[in-house]
Amino acid sequence: MKNLIITFIALITLIGCGQRSQIEIAQWVPFDESAMLDSSANHPSARMRFRLVQSQVRDKNIMLQAISAQLKGFSHEQYVQLTPFILDRSIPEVQSHIQSGELTYEKLVQWFLYRIALFENNRDSMLNAVIAVNPDAVKQAREKDRLRRKQSGSGHHPIYGMPVLVKDNINVAGMPTTAGTHLLRNHVAPDAAIIEQLKANGGIVLGKTNLSEWANYLFTGGPNGFSAVGGQTLNFYGRGIFDTGGSSSGSGVAMAANLAMAAIGTETSGSILSPSAKSSLVGLKPTVGLLSTQGIIPLSGTLDTPGPMTRTVVDNAILLSAMGGGDILPEVLQSCVQAGSGEANGNAGEANGNAGDANGNAGDVNGNAGESHMKNPLAGLRFGVNHAFLADSLYRNAVAVIAELGGAVVEFDPVTVNFEGFGTLLSADMKIDLPRYLEQYASSGDVTARSIEDIIAYNREDSLLHIPYGQVIFESMAQVSLSEEEHNALKERLQSEGRRFFETPMSLYDLDVILSVDNFNASYAAAAHFPCLIVPMGFSPQGQPTGLTLIAKPLQEQLLLKIALSIPRIN
Repeated sequence: MKNLIITFIALITLIGCGQRSQIEIAQWVPFDESAMLDSSANHPSARMRFRLVQSQVRDKNIMLQAISAQLKGFSHEQYVQLTPFILDRSIPEVQSHIQSGELTYEKLVQWFLYRIALFENNRDSMLNAVIAVNPDAVKQAREKDRLRRKQSGSGHHPIYGMPVLVKDNINVAGMPTTAGTHLLRNHVAPDAAIIEQLKANGGIVLGKTNLSEWANYLFTGGPNGFSAVGGQTLNFYGRGIFDTGGSSSGSGVAMAANLAMAAIGTETSGSILSPSAKSSLVGLKPTVGLLSTQGIIPLSGTLDTPGPMTRTVVDNAILLSAMGGGDILPEVLQSCVQAGSGEANGNAGEANGNAGDANGNAGDVNGNAGESHMKNPLAGLRFGVNHAFLADSLYRNAVAVIAELGGAVVEFDPVTVNFEGFGTLLSADMKIDLPRYLEQYASSGDVTARSIEDIIAYNREDSLLHIPYGQVIFESMAQVSLSEEEHNALKERLQSEGRRFFETPMSLYDLDVILSVDNFNASYAAAAHFPCLIVPMGFSPQGQPTGLTLIAKPLQEQLLLKIALSIPRIN
């Protein structure tokens, strides 16, 4: 379905396609976007409340030039020829094509760079999802090819040679880390801990993705997916019509558009779950503390975590492992094989979707996944079903599918908890954690502001450029003042209340997992430090994606991934 949304015949005219000549990418010229900002009641984008779409800060031609310089020896004909081996394929499938010689890491990276240019260099298809590319990505991929040939037969992590996009609040050496804000547009810092892990396992950082500025904690009343540096991220399934979710908007949209093999997002409260739902992805918000947040621009040190955003469940497990998420791969990959979603070598499925579809989910809508002993893969597991969510027909269908696969479904009505002060906790944390990050990583020559008050003053110097939607959250944050004792007491109460929200029905009905929708229970899971895994649940009658969210107790990521591998595509 989504492959039909963009007609590439119209797009490829922007780029020279000679087989033996260097591809030349046309210069980006800003356009009149007034039609996209039409606020009349009958205009499709009216409810999105856009004030700007194109960035007034970033020169897109810098990214396009970095792409063009890396496309030597690549052509549109190669793009077309390689598409069946890459488009909507899982990491294990692509690795199998590389092992068979049908593909190389160099051509894989070039394919994605070319595709980024096809989307982002056309006013009718631009998504503002990828806002910077690694100028050495192809060089690094070529080195991966060389080492693979030299070390033939030696074991590599499945992420080896795979191009990964990274949310632009995560430090990547040699590239700006901006959090989307004008203040940090030239800020460069050493690799974050998870990027060190990714690179150590052989992953390639392809580039940076747009986000809701300051992790969606700057303004209210405006759209998700906007940042001063990146402009307005647009939903792949409905450009300017559907919400992108936030704050990992660019990571979500980039994955929906097949602009990388995998992407990394971050979450405080819903920032992976929401954009994964809006882009029909598999997104994991891990247990807080499972993955390091060192070198990530913070919102709340109490709640922040990075996490993988992918098109398939197996890819999600691979990226989680590559970032330092523990030795979860052998059992998860074995589950993938047992469920019939791959062959013995770990391939995630066939193109026809019978043995595994593009989301790495096993079987068909009737739950016929593999051999007879796999017809009830969820037997013995108990799932909590929020009675209020059953009004959603997609949620009801997902619950029915889980029951067909042997899972015991138990309806419950959630308890009422006292979540007063959640926003105060975020503000109190950010007032402490952000200045610490800036002191540690930001050069005084490039970044003069150090406190929340400094940033507010900086933004006021040119509010139209720096903060077109205002900064009401930052201004409120400046007024928050908690003693250390008050701060700690607030953390403890909210964590206790968040856990009570889930543990009450879990204990009463002996539940393994709570089933939710999109990011509806994200704040409770955030406070409780519970992991959440979202999988595509279907589309609204208007074509907007939505997701089924599985929530478990801390450090149960492997359980969530194994369950998701057993659930057929339910849209």
